[in-house]
Amino acid sequence: MIPLVTASQMREADDRAVASVGVEHLVRTAGYAVAREAHTMLRSAYARRVAVIVGPGLNGADGRVATDVLRRRGARVDVIEVARQPRHLTGYDLVIDAAFGLGCTRAYDAPTVDATTRVLAVDLPSGVEPDTGHVAGRPLRADVTLALGAIKFAHVDGPSRAYIGELRFEGLGIDCPSDDGLVEDSDLTDYVVHRADDHKWSHAVAVLAGSGAMSGAAWLACRGALATGASLVQLESRGKLNRSAVLPPEIVRVSGPAVDSRVRCVVAGPGLGPTSAAWLSDRLSHLSVPVVLDADALSLDVVAAVGAPVRVLTPHEGEFERLGGDPRALRRISAAREVAQRLDCIVLLKGPTTLVVAPDGRVRVVQSGTSALATAGTGDVLAGMIGGAIARGHDPFDAAALSAHLHGRAGARLPVYGSASELPERVARLLR
Repeated sequence: MIPLVTASQMREADDRAVASVGVEHLVRTAGYAVAREAHTMLRSAYARRVAVIVGPGLNGADGRVATDVLRRRGARVDVIEVARQPRHLTGYDLVIDAAFGLGCTRAYDAPTVDATTRVLAVDLPSGVEPDTGHVAGRPLRADVTLALGAIKFAHVDGPSRAYIGELRFEGLGIDCPSDDGLVEDSDLTDYVVHRADDHKWSHAVAVLAGSGAMSGAAWLACRGALATGASLVQLESRGKLNRSAVLPPEIVRVSGPAVDSRVRCVVAGPGLGPTSAAWLSDRLSHLSVPVVLDADALSLDVVAAVGAPVRVLTPHEGEFERLGGDPRALRRISAAREVAQRLDCIVLLKGPTTLVVAPDGRVRVVQSGTSALATAGTGDVLAGMIGGAIARGHDPFDAAALSAHLHGRAGARLPVYGSASELPERVARLLR
């Protein structure tokens, strides 16, 4: 996990690193990282024209080191002091914004650049407030932002998102502990859990999903749970499923108002229909295991009726509004934190950047999602995946974050115009 930190946390980590290895080593390491990223963006630095805007602080020092490296690689580099910057920069292949970064405390009006000029921001686009993402002045819109040491909240939240471009990361060897973080591929290493004494009830999941009009939702949620390790899936649907719905042979159909006491997690909501609140409340009021609420289970009435010790809510923006959240909030993390604390639930707020927020305020950020997941049924698969991961023994907060990241990685492997029904097999392949 890449740490997600405030500006003050980052400065404290920088101070510890400087005391340990010295400021010159830290600046040299950062400058080389900036030069490598610039070289990647240019593909070849030889004979390319580069402008490096430098300020008076460490961000500017990083830019000067990058300048020396790029010149040795054959680039024609102009160093431009902030105090003497022109209104427009023309004729450059790349502009490196090393003006202020994390240290920007005032509005900054950057020079304009040609439409064909690419922009690399060092740590943060200058003019962006690191904690809130507030944009002061007229920053450059970066094609790539190279975060240094840790991810800042402005990289993933707030109005600043429009200025970040593609987010890259270089740790620089800085130790920056944080309770919040950006999920990365290496975090999936321990996703698969095996135990010597496993049996079919060890990781059983109950799924409350599907109705006559939406039989496919039940199939998708069950397949999602199986893909992430559910050893047995019991399905109860509301009414008769459509005859065309062919469920996986591993699914056990049940009926009745009580969830089997041997299951380790319950997934509820996909495809039940908008009038299912009372039906759900009867079945969820006396649970002693975690429950994942999705789709038609995402109403305040149902959430309040659930008796489970842990509740994981998986809303998209419209469902988030039903829960009392503000889907148009410029700072989505703050909005999700408010709902998680008020409802005492884990909230997974879906979107191009997915947020997972615990009631105590901890945040996991997931950026593996692609437009391939913006299709009907993919959320049903994710709900089942989270249920399977919880049943396997993962902490519900971790299960939600890791499953969302895996879900995004699987979505990226779908064919053009792929469908949700193809997702579970992609998940299984990745875990293999």
